[in-house]
Amino acid sequence: MIIVLKKGTEQQEMDRLTDMITGLGGITVNPIVGADLTILGLIGDTSRIDPSQIESFRCVDKIMHVAEPFKKANRMFHPEPTVVDVAGVKVGGKKLAVMAGPCSVENRDQITYVAQKVKDAGAAILRGGAFKPRTSPYSFQGLKYEGLELLCQAREATGLPIVSEIMSPRDIDVFVEKVDLIQVGARNMQNFDLLRQLGQTRKPILLKRGLSATIEEWLMSAEYIMAEGNPNVILCERGIRTFETYTRNTVDLGAIPAVKKLSHLPVIVDPSHGTGKWWMVEPLARAAIAVGADGVMVEVHNDPDHALCDGQQSIKPEVFADVMDDIRKIAAVVGREV
Repeated sequence: MIIVLKKGTEQQEMDRLTDMITGLGGITVNPIVGADLTILGLIGDTSRIDPSQIESFRCVDKIMHVAEPFKKANRMFHPEPTVVDVAGVKVGGKKLAVMAGPCSVENRDQITYVAQKVKDAGAAILRGGAFKPRTSPYSFQGLKYEGLELLCQAREATGLPIVSEIMSPRDIDVFVEKVDLIQVGARNMQNFDLLRQLGQTRKPILLKRGLSATIEEWLMSAEYIMAEGNPNVILCERGIRTFETYTRNTVDLGAIPAVKKLSHLPVIVDPSHGTGKWWMVEPLARAAIAVGADGVMVEVHNDPDHALCDGQQSIKPEVFADVMDDIRKIAAVVGREV
């Protein structure tokens, strides 16, 4: 980080700013004084610096970031790709992780049937919503704790680890006990209190990208979890909000190689939420693997026409089997395996 000081800044002001920065610990301040310009070069872990606090000093003209503000998620400080273990399923590395299941758990027969079908087709992790964040308060909100119990029963029946979305910090203990991979949804990506508390667990976290989040904001949210001591973070691109209205969201496949360049964390793609259209799921799942994603998350329902949530973007089990066949073929081309 570089801090550019205003012309005419007195030594006393510069010293006061320097003392404040070094007082944070782990940072060295190197002043460079020129005829017309004075800058302070900061070396060390600048992630603990609040830029607004620096800007409150009247002598500061502007702040320039030389490196990304995320440190623990940064590939620069962790060159090797991270592999996250989800109850024995490895996410990251050479092997691809496919997560599949219904948007919402509706009843025991439904979740158990779909779980067995996606397992038979090759899925490694069962997804299912128990707590459903909906735009309308009148829409189906999920079975909540009953839904978690049904997911646990499906896991017992099939052996598949389960991933489900958490909504509130008060449910962390329940999710740590019952869920193998805790999903933080797009609407909670910047719920920093929730992220901090999840960071105090060691449970793997699936962090979905926010509706309008930049890649840096997404990685900074991962940083909140990792800064508290939990390194087990998986990123999920699920589409962002743009001017386009044909699809539910716009899947940013370019974010995958970008994240791979910037971060060591594994990243998957959710083409179901990304498009909101079931017939787009298959081609975008193929594309996700082709551009380097470590897996995909797909919504699968046995009767999409009568689904209680997001039936329009859910595919049937037989279509999911075709998706898996395609993924296996593309994985072989790009040096991955399912």
